[in-house]
Amino acid sequence: MARVYADVNQNMPRSYWDYDSVNISECSPSFGESRVRVARASPYYQGKKKTASTRLPRQIPKQLRSSGADQCIRAGWGVLENYEVVRKIGRGKYSEVFEGINIVNYQKCVIKVLKPVKKKKIKREIKILQNLSGGPNIVALLDVVRDSQSKTPSLIFEYVNNTDFRSLYPKFNDIDVRYYIYELLKGLDYCHSKGIMHRDVKPHNVMIDHENRKLRLIDWGLAEFYHPGTEYNVRVASRYFKGPELLVDFQEYDYSLDMWSLGAMFASMIFRKEPFFHGNSNSDQLVKIAKVLGTDDLFDYLDKYEIELDAQYDDILGRFQKKPWHSFVNPENQRFVSNEAIDFLDKLLRYDHQERLTAKEAMAHPYFAPIRDEATLKQYLNGATVSSET
Repeated sequence: MARVYADVNQNMPRSYWDYDSVNISECSPSFGESRVRVARASPYYQGKKKTASTRLPRQIPKQLRSSGADQCIRAGWGVLENYEVVRKIGRGKYSEVFEGINIVNYQKCVIKVLKPVKKKKIKREIKILQNLSGGPNIVALLDVVRDSQSKTPSLIFEYVNNTDFRSLYPKFNDIDVRYYIYELLKGLDYCHSKGIMHRDVKPHNVMIDHENRKLRLIDWGLAEFYHPGTEYNVRVASRYFKGPELLVDFQEYDYSLDMWSLGAMFASMIFRKEPFFHGNSNSDQLVKIAKVLGTDDLFDYLDKYEIELDAQYDDILGRFQKKPWHSFVNPENQRFVSNEAIDFLDKLLRYDHQERLTAKEAMAHPYFAPIRDEATLKQYLNGATVSSET
């Protein structure tokens, strides 16, 4: 059972967490019923020189095409014709993602076109985003629309001027890392306090607008409500950020899964090693973890929770001593690795999920003292160069 927020959903009305009974047509925070024709060049772009960043695609994705002004989306859905696709910015297993524009108010947005999946999964994502609406550093769901022919929903989100982490993280200084991990913890503590596990924390799902010091946790497609004693699917999270519980098929996990993922992300940031645990398969991922944390603690963990390791590990796991965290320090990353950083990391990357810091405990760790100091934080947010020492 989770150490914190274990009974949140038990204390909420069934309608809060029972997404299976949700009527999707009632899910949309609709902007209104006005119909707007999809134009190939909206007034937003008129008079602008066409560039790679503003030119509309030759073909609007099938799921987002207007099916004609006479076929109105039924009550409760947002208006599909209010949105135009600008460019494709990403794709995943369950969706394609586009930069878009709301041609009613000319505000940029992100359009997540869902691939054909079970309706239950779509309902879950929408319900969770509704429940988290307005939370700190949680991406805002603005609207839900669908094509009247394909019936495939698209989710409309706030736009974040993100810089890809592969180019952004190398530019960070020590205080940047502390600030953004703290901001991510705010979002995680909030979603956990609402009875929700994200289950896919990784750099790809953390949007950062560095100029404005803004962070948003995105992609809630794998998120789930936490109920004590429930056996969950272990086929969640991305390989490099999977907690050991997933890799040994322990299904009664909880919010602490997100804390492992954050720890793996943090390790990659301070040691400048992306990803930190680089497995070639799920089984190899556990081996990579064991080579760092050692096998003694792994077997203690398995014994404590009466977990039987799959036979495939007999030939590949072996025996490993725990490596000291300082062994990963080198001249390139030493400016990020303080004693507080090592202590913080060590309290996140634990086999035993019950031993990991909760998000709220993590925010109180000495590593974040400079961020909790109002004067230092104000200087940082104003663009001044500040020391991580208070």
